[in-house]
Amino acid sequence: MKTSLDCVPCFFTQALEAGRLAGASKATQKRIVERLTKAILKFSLKSPPPLMGRTLYKIVIEETKNKDPFYKVKQKSNKLALKIYPKLKKKVEQAKDRFLVAVELAIAGNIIDFGLSSSLDVEKELKSFLKGNFNIDHKQKKGIFSYHKFKKDIKAAKTILYIGDNAGEIVFDRVLIEEIKRSWPDKQIVYAVRGKPIINDVLIEDAKVCGIDKSAKIVSSGSDAPGIIFKFCTPSFSKLFKKSDLVISKGQGNYEALSENKRPIYFLFRAKCPVAARDIGSGLGDVILKCS
Repeated sequence: MKTSLDCVPCFFTQALEAGRLAGASKATQKRIVERLTKAILKFSLKSPPPLMGRTLYKIVIEETKNKDPFYKVKQKSNKLALKIYPKLKKKVEQAKDRFLVAVELAIAGNIIDFGLSSSLDVEKELKSFLKGNFNIDHKQKKGIFSYHKFKKDIKAAKTILYIGDNAGEIVFDRVLIEEIKRSWPDKQIVYAVRGKPIINDVLIEDAKVCGIDKSAKIVSSGSDAPGIIFKFCTPSFSKLFKKSDLVISKGQGNYEALSENKRPIYFLFRAKCPVAARDIGSGLGDVILKCS
């Protein structure tokens, strides 16, 4: 997905919010804005937004001397989501179509995203989940919820690459991965995470804390961008991406980075900004399950 001019104000908002979270003084915040302005002036709108996201957070880290501003946020998200895990599993176990509910919950978990200022009430969302409020509405959105094709392709695949997105959200991914393994025990599933801290995106330690390693092999993509940018990925990940029978891309950042890739990819996310919604042809807030 190419960057829109509408993305520019969002870049500044993200930079300021990340800087403040990292404890930046007003003078430091001003330097962050000044450096970001220079970077944006040189940035090609033909590039995907996560490429600027990488630059943006690199500036914040350099100016604040804080290598992982979202570390405590990620820990809290993981802890809250793990409290919900038993209820998520129970909902799947009680469903008429277990796999469908597991898919719905995985997408619902994509609300846990601190990269967007509009979704900073994550704790409120997780507490809502904790109360059992799992409201998913895809019934009127058949064009962007290709469930039956997804299930058919999962069944046919031997090797599955699942690209993770955010900390906390990975607990919802775990539920879907466990349901895939329950239905088709022979599937080889690899769960890919970021190579370095970037926003609240999942790292190897987050995936292990949330139990992903019980059902899938965890690998680092090497990417330090909030999306899969191959020039920053390891050669081994790039090879894995090409050779896997099926690729699941979780989250909006991964969609923005991979939407123009030529290989078939299943995108699972919630359209949380107008630019991404317009690009994929959905409404704002829609749940997305679509193969490229």
